[in-house]
Amino acid sequence: MQSVIGNTLVRNLRSTEKPYEVRDMRLKGLLLRVQPSGVMSYYVEYGRGKRIAIGRAGVITPAQARERAKEVLADAYQGGDPMAARRETRAHTFRSFIDEVYGPWATSNLRTAGATTARLKRSFPDLQEVRLGDITPWLIEKWRMARRKSGVKPATVNRDLDDLKSSLGKAVIWDLLESNPIASVRRSKIDGNPAVRFLTEAEEASIRAALDARESRLRDQRARANQWRADRRYRLQPDLGAQAYADRLKPLVLLSLNTGLRRGELFSLVWPDLDLDRAILTVQGTKAKSGRTRHVPLNAEALAVLEGWRQMSAEDAADGLVFPGRNGQRLNNIRRSWVAVLESAGIERFRWHDLRHTFASRLVMRGVDLNTVRELLGHADYQMTLRYAHLAPEHRAAAVARLIDPSDQTTDASNGAATAEA
Repeated sequence: MQSVIGNTLVRNLRSTEKPYEVRDMRLKGLLLRVQPSGVMSYYVEYGRGKRIAIGRAGVITPAQARERAKEVLADAYQGGDPMAARRETRAHTFRSFIDEVYGPWATSNLRTAGATTARLKRSFPDLQEVRLGDITPWLIEKWRMARRKSGVKPATVNRDLDDLKSSLGKAVIWDLLESNPIASVRRSKIDGNPAVRFLTEAEEASIRAALDARESRLRDQRARANQWRADRRYRLQPDLGAQAYADRLKPLVLLSLNTGLRRGELFSLVWPDLDLDRAILTVQGTKAKSGRTRHVPLNAEALAVLEGWRQMSAEDAADGLVFPGRNGQRLNNIRRSWVAVLESAGIERFRWHDLRHTFASRLVMRGVDLNTVRELLGHADYQMTLRYAHLAPEHRAAAVARLIDPSDQTTDASNGAATAEA
């Protein structure tokens, strides 16, 4: 059977009791084999009785299959041995696969490419010199046991395992593996709805007080430094007393509390993402964990923070980062100053991401519906919203208390009074 192999054909083909093949009318040598099970695979035939599997339909597109077929046919035409080249390609170690294949792809396609490839190397040291085809579920189970024994949290183990599975899944798509060797390895069981840490009102007041104290301290230090410079006729540094904020930490904390943005989203925020006239902040999909653009309204405090910070920004930074780091580069860490504020406020077991939890939990406790919370957080489904924005225990207690009929409470009180009089 001959036809133009394209998306329409693939959608309309049906399986039969026996396997059959469709040969492409545009490229001699490209064919699509349909199994009785319904599985369809692309092949390229580069000589009599010589063919190579390209990949499954649904995993790669007809256009991708045609391009790969052209490469194989060109290699064969120039006297090469496509099968030998395939065997050599499949001889990748995990390290060479990451360095030469997966890494370059990730750089072009993943927002967190650098962190992901670094984690694959750091978390799987014993796999680095293992050939892709020699990776087995047992190797991964031994790795998991060693990680757990060393005290690594199950959630971290799962994240590393997900990255490994994803990378090997790409190796299958790129025909470097017949199948994912660890597809059967399951994630470690963890609490799917763990308690979320968020600030109580008293803790938030403590953090705000610590931030104010830090601002005053930085201003005093700058004033003393400028006095020292003035006495020696040195060039003065900007007067922090005339600015809305001493540095970026307080605006970052307040903005996180009022918008629920992730730390990375804050660090990547640029001024064009902000419409201060309409009080709207846009998180671009290319910078969001979900990959989806979302719009977050700015309340009065968030708007005031950004307006104050904007007055401090250089005029030539109108299109740049809102919170630039050294030399105008993207921030990557504020841990030292953040930990110092927590210690000053007496707050324990609290991470920067818990500011996002605080934002979501407050919304839910104050009656905001879960769908709105989900949209503001940028979650793809309700499950994540339920995990990150669960209700506080006292709020649940108030809800359960509503089950009691007020008239019953009145009756109980009257009976109690009568008993007391008796």
